[in-house]
Amino acid sequence: MTAMPLIAHGRSADVLAWADGAPVTAGRFLADARRLAASFPPSRHVLNASADRYRFAVGLAAALLSDRISLLPPALTPEMVRQVRQFAPDVFCLTDQAQPIALPQIAWGEAMAGSTPDTGAFDIPSIPAANIAAIVFTSGSTGLPVAHRKSWGGLVRSVRSEAQRLCLLDGRRHSIVATVAPQHMYGFESTVLIALQSGAALTASHPFYPADICAALARAERPNILVTTPIHLKALLASGLEIPRPDLVLSATAPLSPQLASAVEARLGAPLLEIYGSTETGQIASRRTAESPEWQLFPGVTLAVREGGTWASGGHVEQPIALADEIEVLDGERFLLHGRTADLVNIAGKRSSLGYLNHQLNAVPGVVDGAFFMPDDKDAGGDGTTRLMAFVVAPGMKGAALLAALRERIDAIFLPRPLVLLDALPRNSNGKLPREALLALARGHERKGLPHAQ
Repeated sequence: MTAMPLIAHGRSADVLAWADGAPVTAGRFLADARRLAASFPPSRHVLNASADRYRFAVGLAAALLSDRISLLPPALTPEMVRQVRQFAPDVFCLTDQAQPIALPQIAWGEAMAGSTPDTGAFDIPSIPAANIAAIVFTSGSTGLPVAHRKSWGGLVRSVRSEAQRLCLLDGRRHSIVATVAPQHMYGFESTVLIALQSGAALTASHPFYPADICAALARAERPNILVTTPIHLKALLASGLEIPRPDLVLSATAPLSPQLASAVEARLGAPLLEIYGSTETGQIASRRTAESPEWQLFPGVTLAVREGGTWASGGHVEQPIALADEIEVLDGERFLLHGRTADLVNIAGKRSSLGYLNHQLNAVPGVVDGAFFMPDDKDAGGDGTTRLMAFVVAPGMKGAALLAALRERIDAIFLPRPLVLLDALPRNSNGKLPREALLALARGHERKGLPHAQ
């Protein structure tokens, strides 16, 4: 196909979103997107920082309609914004709330002031499949953001495969409640694009705490889907709250244990499916974890083992991409996941790498040496919680000042808890810092209570 429709909703009156408890029709969505596009400056690149999921979707659509590219960095720290601006000097920021972002900004409220519902013909635009719709950034070991270009055709094929796998194309209009942000690949595909391409209705809100999630589910029209992460599911089950029943639960960002998956299905009374993917590939497989550890690939996607790793290609994956996980290929459609590579860090739906975090830590003036460490679940402390830690040599530097400097460079969710100040790190004769040495430091901290930043 040379072009693909922006939305799959067949009538102007079809509900495309729920915002502030009120339905938003497909006709209104298209009118809002056209109005917003008309307010954009001549720049080609848009950093879409809208927190409201509906406004994010409108911003995405406005960019597509005006042949602009949405930039989706993993964080909005000053350092990341500087690097994105270096990548795309003409970038401007679309935002729906006041944010100290050092970019030219378009404020949603000002751009949409006086907006009225569309009274014209319901004409669904088609977007050329080859157009670059978004550039999603991951953080490489050099500390510089790595850009991954996503064509409109590849994104549409991806979420249509997901919609088919989740049985969203059965004619019913599903509502999507999500705890994940739309700027990250999982949220981008599974809460925004899938709604646009399946005829579903996204929910504008971004509930985080268990009580907020329960309230959002209680308001959602049935059938509905809860799109979330393992950390949110754990908190939800531990809350003791009465949880309104969703019709389907979707989880990603880190593998679920079969025990947690079974507990979620029993408590919420709904099937739970996991999505497997990455920023580089997008989503490529799913499984029902309570029933089987095997992942089933999306149609057309294949895996090949070569060059010491596993490569994904085919389907919506437009070029072969090496996976950053340990994979056991079972046949042409199924595989087992044996864990992430040691360098990957996933926390509450956000991904980084230890290499990137170490680069930023050691770039802080006053730091002589430093390393982040993420214990395995089995190595977690006495409370069973796995926390990102950092060990730092920074003579004369206060921990609070170091944390403030780190906050300027990395997303706050990756700030180390604890940050341990030491006189030296136990590097070997080759200058290496083995994981075993970091694990010994971590255990020593837990056992003895080493000095750390407060």
